[in-house]
Amino acid sequence: MKKTVLLAAILCIVSTLSAQDPWVLRAAAIDPNNYYGITVANGMVGIVSSPEPFKVKDVVLAGAYDQYGRGRVSNFLRSFNLLNSYLEIDGRRVDAKGVNNFVQELDMRHASFTTSFNYGDKAMVKYTYYALRHLPFTVLMDVEITATKDIPITGASVMEAPDALRDVQNYYNEIDRPHVVLSLLTSAAKSPTGKLLMCASNTFLFNEPHGQEPRVIHEMWDNNMHLVKFSKKLKAGETYRYSIAGSSITSAQHEDPLNEAERMTIFAKLEGRERLINFHNKAWDSLWTSDIIIDGDAQAQQDVHSMMYHLYSFTREGTAYSLSPMGLSGLGYNGHVFWDTELWMFPSILVLHPEMAKSLIEYRFQRLEAARRNAFSHGYKGAMFPWESAETGVEETPVWALSGPFEHHITADVAMAAWNYYCVTQDKTWLKEKGWPLLQSTADFWASRVERNGPGHYDIKNVVAADEWAENVDNNAFTNAAAKANLMAATDAARLLGITPNADWKLVADNIPVLKMSDGVTQEHATYQGEGIKQGDVNLLAYPLKEITDPAQIKKDLDYYAVRVPNEGTPAMTQAIFALLYARIGDAEKAAHFFRDSYVPNLNPPFRVIAETKGGTNPYFSTGAGGILQAVMMGFGGLDITPKGIVQVKTTLPKGWKSVTLKGIGVDRKTYTLK
Repeated sequence: MKKTVLLAAILCIVSTLSAQDPWVLRAAAIDPNNYYGITVANGMVGIVSSPEPFKVKDVVLAGAYDQYGRGRVSNFLRSFNLLNSYLEIDGRRVDAKGVNNFVQELDMRHASFTTSFNYGDKAMVKYTYYALRHLPFTVLMDVEITATKDIPITGASVMEAPDALRDVQNYYNEIDRPHVVLSLLTSAAKSPTGKLLMCASNTFLFNEPHGQEPRVIHEMWDNNMHLVKFSKKLKAGETYRYSIAGSSITSAQHEDPLNEAERMTIFAKLEGRERLINFHNKAWDSLWTSDIIIDGDAQAQQDVHSMMYHLYSFTREGTAYSLSPMGLSGLGYNGHVFWDTELWMFPSILVLHPEMAKSLIEYRFQRLEAARRNAFSHGYKGAMFPWESAETGVEETPVWALSGPFEHHITADVAMAAWNYYCVTQDKTWLKEKGWPLLQSTADFWASRVERNGPGHYDIKNVVAADEWAENVDNNAFTNAAAKANLMAATDAARLLGITPNADWKLVADNIPVLKMSDGVTQEHATYQGEGIKQGDVNLLAYPLKEITDPAQIKKDLDYYAVRVPNEGTPAMTQAIFALLYARIGDAEKAAHFFRDSYVPNLNPPFRVIAETKGGTNPYFSTGAGGILQAVMMGFGGLDITPKGIVQVKTTLPKGWKSVTLKGIGVDRKTYTLK
């Protein structure tokens, strides 16, 4: 039954999307009961689409956490739904039942989401919204109505408070200037514990000259919702346009979020629609100077652009914010930061846009002291990063999940991301000021974490493996190899900086075991006996850790573990690593198979939104996107991060592909091609 439903969903996706356009995801046959929204985001604000006209499902704001709901730990907060609106035509509210030719499309090149439809024989309607790339806290909706009969219209902007917020305060202000009238619809509320003040404000932008704009009316419905609206009469054939600009910010980002939300909205209003869209488009044009071009598979090209689009949308240069597994597409995993960032998303962002990857490392650097306190409380030295991190950097894993106290490889994952940032950028000043403290503290952690049981037996016991079905095991392959890589990276960093490295680091690294089974396959952990695995573990020793470099051993481990991943319930990135490694050892057929298997069964309609698992229904799984992009760039494209920078290693394309071109790679914005 599940396979039938999954096949139907895939067929629905294929039938409703244009597979040939590399930049546009277009849905024309939308089923509201089988709809998974697509996200428009700018690295700070995420707007999730809805199948209902003039509605958005969610507005998510990066860095806004409070304790409520699941697990007694910090959770992402929804912001005010500041782009929800409605339109009345000829006295009737437009809804899904009254429209036809309903089409939605995402322009990935310029991060705009457009909905268009006909309202009977009375009007053609189109609206587009943006999370403005150049203004981190500001969004824009652009509405266009073409009358096919003489009609009156009423447009409204509705400000709604999500359920979790409390003590909502609503404001309406009119600021009259000689050249403009500013009508501000504003709301403020406290987060569930009162820790944060969240604020949002929006305003209409009209095309008419000052003094000829429609009259704006404010209506207060209840404490959780108020609105502004205007009315206009249109003649048949007339096209009328108006826009809504709004901003949302919290006390986590500004000491005076209420006034700042209004200031930013006023700024957007006085910039005007054309300038806002122009600057937004230029910012996205700059992002897409780093691109992946696939010849020979149009659908893969579109899908890869979608993956890049989402990582670009969820990340922002110049911040200290990191990425949750679902990015800004919803509240999945409480918005927490895991190894998903450092191991799966970070490498792709790093080679495409090092300046954006820097934000993700800055997030960890600013929470280094919290990691040191975490190590101290567990009886270790150095810094021990939490498995789930949010605003402060303390452990945020719900207590029923054993990953919190035991999934220690996260510390090595953070360290390796820092080292890789240096390797790509060759920025010794950054290495000295920020990379070195991270590498030194994490290496000290592993030197204290091992149990010294003689040569070759510096064991790391009682951990949750990278394969999370293996709980409280000893000498997990990935944990041990990652610890070794961390220790050696710290040693190399010290030498680069003219610092004498701690000799104990190399001693420990040389004595941490990586176990083998009797047939020579790398053993996942000390008591592993061939059972199914949740996700990649042993195979990560070949990439990215480079603990195993012999192609024969890589193939042996691949062939053994690739058949031990169940078809359901496992995350998307595992098959991506299989695809990457099979490409590097020259198996084009298996590379193609695992590339498709890494995400196609996980797609949801109508925009090919990737879920975490096959048949899953959670929001956009950006972790999986990061892993798949690594398969394309580091697997099929052969990119490799080394201490001397990015190089290209021998590899092969998946069967059926003609070429892959990687543009704008690294700090020098180089182009790499494989045919």
